[in-house]
Amino acid sequence: MAERIETDVVVVGAGLAGLSAAQALVAAGRDVVVVEARDRVGGRVVNRELDHGVVVEMGGQWIGPTQNRIARLAADLGVETFPTFNDGDNILRFGETQGRYKGAIPRINPVVLADIGRAQARFDKLARRVPLEAPWSAAQAEQWDSQTFETWIRRNCRTSKGKDLLRLYSAAVFAAEPADYSLLHALFYTNSGGGVDRLTGTADGAQQDRFVGGSQRIPLLMADELGARVRLAQPVRRITDRGAGVTVLTDQLELEARAVVVAIPPTLAGRLVYEPALPPWRDQLTQAVPAGAVIKCNVVYETPFWREDGLTGQATGNEGPVKITFDNSPPSGVRGVMLAFLEGAHARRAARMTPAERREAVLGSLVRYFGPQAAKPLDFQELDWSAEEWTRGCYGAHLPTGVWTQYGPALREPVGCIHWAGTETATVWNGYMDGALQSGDRAAAEVLQCLSIRPEES
Repeated sequence: MAERIETDVVVVGAGLAGLSAAQALVAAGRDVVVVEARDRVGGRVVNRELDHGVVVEMGGQWIGPTQNRIARLAADLGVETFPTFNDGDNILRFGETQGRYKGAIPRINPVVLADIGRAQARFDKLARRVPLEAPWSAAQAEQWDSQTFETWIRRNCRTSKGKDLLRLYSAAVFAAEPADYSLLHALFYTNSGGGVDRLTGTADGAQQDRFVGGSQRIPLLMADELGARVRLAQPVRRITDRGAGVTVLTDQLELEARAVVVAIPPTLAGRLVYEPALPPWRDQLTQAVPAGAVIKCNVVYETPFWREDGLTGQATGNEGPVKITFDNSPPSGVRGVMLAFLEGAHARRAARMTPAERREAVLGSLVRYFGPQAAKPLDFQELDWSAEEWTRGCYGAHLPTGVWTQYGPALREPVGCIHWAGTETATVWNGYMDGALQSGDRAAAEVLQCLSIRPEES
């Protein structure tokens, strides 16, 4: 028989969004229960411990300038940061041609450099025209939402390598192909994160710093503060809106509350059973918002040998299957860890391989970038986020053509006593840890406002 609990607010999901909502509600004096499907907290933020005390992040891990919420929270919790290794040369590979360069601008054909420079400047200028609170209200929203980012790339880049560089931006930032989502979504997301350079950069960019001990320390410490309010291994099956409150059912719990915050990815939120059924504009939104595809691989070596060759460990290539790499070694240097991403179409193909085939494919890319020493790691750790039952894709969701303009307002608009959170609902740093925290704070504020004007149940 299910355990029955009465509370003010139920929060579904113990990722950063759900935990931040819960903390804000508790701080305001409300009773809260957080139910999480997994047997851990953190959502898309998770550590994995290796030998010698080395911790690698298998999900979200970086923090950069203007990500003020996550920076403040980490400081309050005593979680320190350290810079991503960025000393030396980066690698850019087109087909069989590979070159080294320092800083943000690669050494490539000046014609290509001018082509990508013009296209990026034009793209950033358009992005700044998208209102973050309401992308569908942009003056050219209908036009931008009726075409894909791929369409725009083909029309605005003259060189094949210029096109490939923007497609690399798509893989690195969206974990999707530019044909998968609308130009309006590409522009909104880029504006949300402060522009192409900010989103892709290391120094002064979104990949600038890492958290000592791994990023999951933050949600773990948040959950410690919430204590017994967090209930793990409790996947929600049904939410009933009674008008004056809600009933939230898991396999073991029957939770009676005045409101609920659903802080899980849109594709999962759409799979819950709602009584009464959600309005069609909300339900069709979740049917139309897929997540990106990414397999994150941490490849462990005795030492970060690439540093001896004067390399940062940051490599980019247009063929793959690994198109993006980073030095993910611990600050102690006790091991060398190379972070390799399989993203978008490459992740989808790799997901159908055996683990051994996938490992061979990843190591083959690393050998092409860094030489034969990359062929023999001590350890190989991977996580396919599309295969995770309680995530079903990363880094975040992307909106295909027509979705922003047809269903955009439903992304955050409450339905009765049901409120929505999650990084996909953020206006600033959408898709990032900082955006998740913003969404939790916003949802908590909505709930508090709603409860203040709704009389207590008798």
